Amino acid sequence: MGLFKKINFGLRKTRNNMSGALDNVLDSYTSIDAELFDELEEALVMGDVGVSTASEITTRLNDSVRKKGITDPKKIRAEVVEIVADMLKGGEDMGLITVPSIILVIGVNGVGKTTTIGKMAAMYKAQDKKVIMAAADTFRAAAIDQLQIWADRAGVEIVKHKEGADPAAVIFDTIAAAKARNCDIIICDTAGRLHNKKNLMSELEKIYKVIDRELPYSDREVLLVLDATTGQNAINQAKEFKNIAEITGIALTKLDGTARGGVVLGIKNDLNIPVKFVGVGEAIDDLQPFNPLAFAEGLFISLPEDFEEDEPEYVEAMIKADLEAITKEPQEETKEETEEETEETEEETHDDEKPEDDDKKKKGFFGRIFG
Repeated sequence: MGLFKKINFGLRKTRNNMSGALDNVLDSYTSIDAELFDELEEALVMGDVGVSTASEITTRLNDSVRKKGITDPKKIRAEVVEIVADMLKGGEDMGLITVPSIILVIGVNGVGKTTTIGKMAAMYKAQDKKVIMAAADTFRAAAIDQLQIWADRAGVEIVKHKEGADPAAVIFDTIAAAKARNCDIIICDTAGRLHNKKNLMSELEKIYKVIDRELPYSDREVLLVLDATTGQNAINQAKEFKNIAEITGIALTKLDGTARGGVVLGIKNDLNIPVKFVGVGEAIDDLQPFNPLAFAEGLFISLPEDFEEDEPEYVEAMIKADLEAITKEPQEETKEETEEETEETEEETHDDEKPEDDDKKKKGFFGRIFG
């Protein structure tokens, strides 16, 4: 499934909501007037676009309708798609050119930050980039272990310290390792504790200083991971983080599970933060680089079932590598269990052949260890 179709399919819940509301408005009118624009604006607000963004869309739509002399309400849909795509354009490309380049990823617990990092690492590796992870979210329970699992799954290297270690020290060691191993991209899992802004700001400042000193001319991105299912709360989170961190882009997750995908428009238009990635499913290749036109069409237009497009070459390699990583570990565990069972059986058989000794009865694997 290619980029346009995957995003289109992932946005089906949002599309059912927004497109249905748009149809209700447009089907109610035989001509275009001010009342139509008012109802359209209301429908967009209900679709989690946000009040100011919905107002701008209808204002631009009104201007476009007048300039083009459009009189049929049914032709408005195409104009809306064009306006939305234009509003979403700008800054969506990562633009990582230097070697190494660095990506800092922040976000509160539960938004899918670790999963996003893992899928991003798998994507870049499939594009023949050498990736290394930094486990710098050292204060969240199990964060390091979770990132290790994704590093193994993606087949990339990871630098980690003990739980509670200084995040800046982890970043420093990761940069040193990246330089020594000629890595292309460093992806850093950093904290996102909004309930303690002062500590978070201090932590990020230390990390920025390390990067400025060790990689002064490197390309860098600071990605904020947001959960699309939270709707307008995602915008509030973005506002809070923007006040304490140099956010350069958004990775919006769980779009396939919500009807609130319109929040993307509010993030880009109200906060002027570009969206870099969208998560439209649970599969390894379901983290997609953001495409404004594909997203705008996905909000209002359903692609036909027979729609065909070329898939990026790296996707097939990424899916294959992920499948191998997933199936490899259980096989190794099964082998170890089989060897253990064989060893235990051999010990029991060997003990049965010995004369019975009441003082030294040791049977089986656990008998040898604890006997």
